[in-house]
Amino acid sequence: MIGMLSGVCLMAGTGEAIIDCGGIGYLVQCGSKTLGNLQEGTPARLHVETLVREQSITLYGFATEEARAWFVRLQSVQGVGPKAALAILDILSPGEIMSAAALEDKTAFARASGVGPKLATRIAIELSGKPAPTGRGFQAAFTPPVSGTPGEATRNEGLSDMRLRNDAVSALENLGIGQSDALRAVAKAYSTFADDPDLDNLIKTALKELGT
Repeated sequence: MIGMLSGVCLMAGTGEAIIDCGGIGYLVQCGSKTLGNLQEGTPARLHVETLVREQSITLYGFATEEARAWFVRLQSVQGVGPKAALAILDILSPGEIMSAAALEDKTAFARASGVGPKLATRIAIELSGKPAPTGRGFQAAFTPPVSGTPGEATRNEGLSDMRLRNDAVSALENLGIGQSDALRAVAKAYSTFADDPDLDNLIKTALKELGT
């Protein structure tokens, strides 16, 4: 199985890219958000999920391990295939997916192309109360994109967002608050800030949401 591709982007088109790794060009299916971080002729590193079917092997590429992990988690919901999972990741960051799930916000998922109201409701309900998926043997220390590429900034922003939320949830759990309640409180608290808050303010606001 291929878990990561590191090389040079030869082509970035609609829905796919070709990454040259040692003279071999790998065709990778990507969402528009990932494709927006790729530039032809420049270094590229993609976290890859390999989907094996009877007559095909398809590679799906992501700028971050968090996004790849959520791609897999989303497909655990009945009715969500690779296309719908990519569509959701195009409009919601991993942190936003976590918040939407915690709040059972079906309207957030329904914004994705090809995700109807019934499927959006199912996604919100089935993912509610679940912690963020971990990467391949990692927690937060995911491998970053190649330094100096556009994907590096995107990855760092997303990782900072997820770390902040996860740290706040852990702090609430250490106070004896259940995981589902902690996830929901942090999601509500985070949505009240225009910019990323510091950890202390996020925890304090989450506690207020809980009435503590």
